Amino acid sequence: MRRMAVALAAILVLAGCGEAGFSGLYNTPLPGGADIGDNPYRVSARFADVLDLVPQASVKVNDVPVGRVERVELADDTKSAVVRMIVNGDIVLPANADAALRQSSLLGEKFVELREPAGEDPQGTLRDGDRIPLERTNRNPEVEEVFGALSLLLNGGGIDQLGTITEELNNALSGNEAEIRTLLSRVDELATQLDGHRGEIVRAIDGLNRLSSTFVAQTGNLTNALDNLEPGLRIVSKQRDQLVGMLQSLDDLSGVAVDTVTKSRDELVANLHALEPTLRKLAEAGTDLPTALKILPTYPFPDAAGAVIRGDYANVTARVDLNLDLLLQNFTNSSQPPIQPPTLSTGDIGGTGQIGGADGAPPDSSAGPDAPVLPLPEISPPAPARQGGLIGSLLGGLLGGGR
Repeated sequence: MRRMAVALAAILVLAGCGEAGFSGLYNTPLPGGADIGDNPYRVSARFADVLDLVPQASVKVNDVPVGRVERVELADDTKSAVVRMIVNGDIVLPANADAALRQSSLLGEKFVELREPAGEDPQGTLRDGDRIPLERTNRNPEVEEVFGALSLLLNGGGIDQLGTITEELNNALSGNEAEIRTLLSRVDELATQLDGHRGEIVRAIDGLNRLSSTFVAQTGNLTNALDNLEPGLRIVSKQRDQLVGMLQSLDDLSGVAVDTVTKSRDELVANLHALEPTLRKLAEAGTDLPTALKILPTYPFPDAAGAVIRGDYANVTARVDLNLDLLLQNFTNSSQPPIQPPTLSTGDIGGTGQIGGADGAPPDSSAGPDAPVLPLPEISPPAPARQGGLIGSLLGGLLGGGR
């Protein structure tokens, strides 16, 4: 019975150790941890390297513990780690918060610090299940890394050559103090002048920036031009001899021209002096000369005659205004007397009321004595002119004038 009891106790101890193994201890709550409250929320952060961060590590905001790390696991890409954390529900963080892996002291434990984004405005609120992306996480350098870099600098970084450099500088500067002082003064003057033209330099840099932007926008066109430039260069290369001959001929022509101008310089100067009065008069003519030249092709007619006279005929454009109101107004306001109808004498009208000649005979004597004579209506004396009767008088005068 004793042996069975000891064996049973051993089995229980081993089972307890199996259940409280490496992963089980990380899940065991530890005393003195952060208070996560009654309504905590869980978030995760993706790190490129978590170093030796372990579960149950602290999660802090402004160096105040607000939660703990629950799990550290490999991400799906197998190149980064995902840290799952539980945070006190009373802690409000922006949705674009940053996560950094820090160390409590030089050789202290690692913890995760949550903070607001630097240089950005907070956006939204970090909620349960949210994940902080890889671009918003980082870590501080390890002490081992700092010592390793320092060792590399001291051993193979050229520190031992500082003495040689200092000695060579002393040799170069010794005896040249005046020249070095002059050089420094000129450098100071150059820096002062550059500072005085700071605005122009900034504008030049901005112009270069715009030019480069234009080149970038025209990348396709530039590529096309460079690609199509090769056939043209090939043709130019083939015609190199002709181009060289042309340039030589131009050189000979320029020599002849220079020689001609040199020999005829006096005559050319005299001709220019002779042209001076003519040019002065042309300048004094001013706008009169263009006006005269404008009329010259149609002289003696005005320049508008070009649109009227077409060869042996001329076009005429007339505007006839038949507004009776204006006609009446013009006749009424005229100083001339109104048009009177012509009067007929008694010799023009026969005794029987027919129109005859001076002797009372019919106007057409060739009709014979037996031709019937048409009776004419009696003509009353003309009525005196009055306002509003001008049209009647005018029509009467026209009818009377028809005789």
